[in-house]
Amino acid sequence: MAKKRKIFVLDTNVILHDHKAIRKFQDNDLVIPIAVIEELDKFKKGNDTLAYHARGFMRDIDRITEGRSFGPDGIQIGKSLGRIKIEPNHPFSEQYADLFKDDIQDHRILATAMWVRDTHPDAFVALVTKDVNLRMKAKAADMEVQDYLTDKVEERKIEEAQKEVQTRTLPSAVMQELCYGPETSVDWRDVDESRPRPNQLYKMCWQGDKGQDVVCARFDDARDRIVLVKSREAYGIRPRNDEQKMALDACLNPKIELVALTGGAGTGKTLLALAAALEQESEYDQIVISRPTVVLGNQDIGFLPGDQKTKMSPFLQPLMDNLNVIKEQFRPSSREALKIDSLLTQDRLIIEPLAYIRGRSLGKCYFIIDEAQNLTPHEIKTIITRAGEGTKMVFTGDIFQIDQPYLDQWSNGLTHLEQKLEGQPLFQHVFLRKGERSALSELAAKLL
Repeated sequence: MAKKRKIFVLDTNVILHDHKAIRKFQDNDLVIPIAVIEELDKFKKGNDTLAYHARGFMRDIDRITEGRSFGPDGIQIGKSLGRIKIEPNHPFSEQYADLFKDDIQDHRILATAMWVRDTHPDAFVALVTKDVNLRMKAKAADMEVQDYLTDKVEERKIEEAQKEVQTRTLPSAVMQELCYGPETSVDWRDVDESRPRPNQLYKMCWQGDKGQDVVCARFDDARDRIVLVKSREAYGIRPRNDEQKMALDACLNPKIELVALTGGAGTGKTLLALAAALEQESEYDQIVISRPTVVLGNQDIGFLPGDQKTKMSPFLQPLMDNLNVIKEQFRPSSREALKIDSLLTQDRLIIEPLAYIRGRSLGKCYFIIDEAQNLTPHEIKTIITRAGEGTKMVFTGDIFQIDQPYLDQWSNGLTHLEQKLEGQPLFQHVFLRKGERSALSELAAKLL
């Protein structure tokens, strides 16, 4: 039986999300509506990620065509890949003309996709878009529509990441060795039947004199042992729960060069990362704290009034709030508070938007990236590849609070970071469960 031909019509946001998307549909054919090309032309200027993808796609298309026209059947994308064609805009059929009256690019793309479907009755035709509203419109018009799933992580894996801390009930003798032995560690064979993955986290339970006690532990791949995670303090900040204890331990461990801290609002992700950075400031040439600037639409921060500092103030104020929380642990005249002021004055502690990090090489730097759930997998990769010798990176964020319109909990860069690097000795992920900002904040997070 012959394989049924498949044709996928791509929306603009798919290309802006991944300019190499056209090479990820195997041997299936692709159609790019001319409306998509018109939209990409508006994005091509600038230094942001959208401009990067727009330019990258147009360069790729130019290489594929090599001066040739597309013709009625399109052009081969590459070896073992399908064909691609730029299709002029087509109107809606009379049946749907009154349903979509506004002359907007989304409607032009949808109308073209429906025309492709109607003119290829022997093929499976689907519109591929990351725009939820356009997907709903397509469904209303009885058009097959799909999300771009190539970079999506399975929901099962996200749930597993949130349950990554293993709980074990151990004999008193093993717990005594872990907690009070000369190495404060135990052989992993006393805990697990199979060798744990690097940096596997544990909650070890045992029956003490005053009831059940719980301690935290981590599998140290280099030592081949499960080691005790001790409660530590960093620049006046002490962990308030087991997950915070594990997170601070990861941020303070120089052997773990890449850390991902996820969790809801008020769980202490950014505060712990910043406190750990200040505690180790003598080990690094610079501490850089950054976050992506997410604004409405395709507007650059230049449309905001004022100079550079004024423009960036609303985006960076949450980072300053965390720094002020740490400063408030000490008297204004204390050595610790003066040290923070000195680091800021000497530009050894920098708080700036992520857009200004582009092009830099980060050597011997403690780099904290806040709100990383608003980054694409490509952006995460770009940032990490900037890391030079002696650099440590900490990504923080909540994958369920995403401000980017075409990212979700399955496709954002922070989720990909957790899944792709799981089990690497240089990487550790900690999911913080409990909010510690205030009782009111915790109540709102649970019930609202």
